Amino acid sequence: MIPRYSRPEMASIWSPETKFRIWFEIEAHAAEAMAEIGAIPAEAAETVRQKGGAAVFDVDRIDEIERVTRHDVIAFLTHLAEIVGPQARFVHQGMTSSDVLDTTLAVQLARASDLLITDIDDLLDALRRRAMEHKMTPTIGRSHGIHAEPTTFGLKLAQAYAEFERGRTRLIAARAEVATCAISGAVGTFAHIDPRVEAHVAAQMGLNVEPISTQVIPRDRHAAFFATLAVVASSVERLATEIRHLQRTEVGEVEEAFGKGQKGSSAMPHKKNPVLSENLTGLARMVRAYAIPAMENVALWHERDISHSSVERMIGPDATVTLDFALARLTGLIEGLVVKPEAMAANLNALGGLVHSQQLLLALTLAGVSREDAYAMVQRNAMRAHAGEGRFRDLVEADPEITAVLERPVREAAFDEAAHLRHVNTIFRRVFGEDDPVP
Repeated sequence: MIPRYSRPEMASIWSPETKFRIWFEIEAHAAEAMAEIGAIPAEAAETVRQKGGAAVFDVDRIDEIERVTRHDVIAFLTHLAEIVGPQARFVHQGMTSSDVLDTTLAVQLARASDLLITDIDDLLDALRRRAMEHKMTPTIGRSHGIHAEPTTFGLKLAQAYAEFERGRTRLIAARAEVATCAISGAVGTFAHIDPRVEAHVAAQMGLNVEPISTQVIPRDRHAAFFATLAVVASSVERLATEIRHLQRTEVGEVEEAFGKGQKGSSAMPHKKNPVLSENLTGLARMVRAYAIPAMENVALWHERDISHSSVERMIGPDATVTLDFALARLTGLIEGLVVKPEAMAANLNALGGLVHSQQLLLALTLAGVSREDAYAMVQRNAMRAHAGEGRFRDLVEADPEITAVLERPVREAAFDEAAHLRHVNTIFRRVFGEDDPVP
């Protein structure tokens, strides 16, 4: 995590103070469950809860102890004993370090997921509002970066809305899968701790019980989680890339909001660059990069090793903090995006009706011309228009082979705008679930 790309609420989930507080809650809940089933004295669990609950854990002191013990959980338990006193000997009975570490990671990832889901909700709200605003704003659709057929800018945003809605659904599923608790002791056999303790801790921490742990929670769960973050990040990049292309000088259909006093270049005062979109592209690359080590963490030795530990200490905070920042930045970008309908109209009409070639092709085939011959007629004039020999509409009207079939080609093959608008409404109903009549 670096401050430049971190937001406080998400970053705080991964702070040492938060981590140690979660560690304590797990240990305290476990002690309370053990006291309830008679495994440890009730007064011991009460003392742990009262003294530990009121304490402010000293991060520097824990680090000092760890420099000697070379073990983070033991260092924390030693510090907890300094706070609790003799009753601390009943803490961690029958448990192993992974019980605390893995359950804590599950809590942190679940909390991070909740923030990310809220981030996506905010983005969906912005996309919906801007899509409705530009539902019928005509623009050119492109394939391979080349003018293809008319669409609307609202449809572009509706597509992004649908994609992020799918991402939200995946993230909810990933959260459920990763939010599991394991309090099963060494190699996961419950040899020295009752499964009822695990069930109690899981309920108190808002987690599900891991059906079978091998001292560690199986890492396929985490791999699926980080892969989901990577897919959401890819969706961020897809929309950011679209905006970057549309802001190019030669296109000029949208541009990022440019604040008062903002400067685009240290050398060229005229520059207004798509810096937010470019930044989002880079952040998405980082989030995707964390999916691979998460998958490599799945194959641990036997019942456990710690090859996954160093990886997760980095990718847990970095992936969630980075995606949180990226989603918030993308929401702000969409909310402030400057849309230029006039530029869209100019680009749409730049080739003199060339983008309606399919409509002419269909009109010729309906008039009795074979598809192959009709395609050749239309393409011949399209290539001449590309070569600068004239406007496509004029070339078609002057083509004797076409006029022999269609008396007035442009009129007879006119783009059915009313039908197109009806179809836009159909798509919007599918995406947003609204029956919005054609304006």
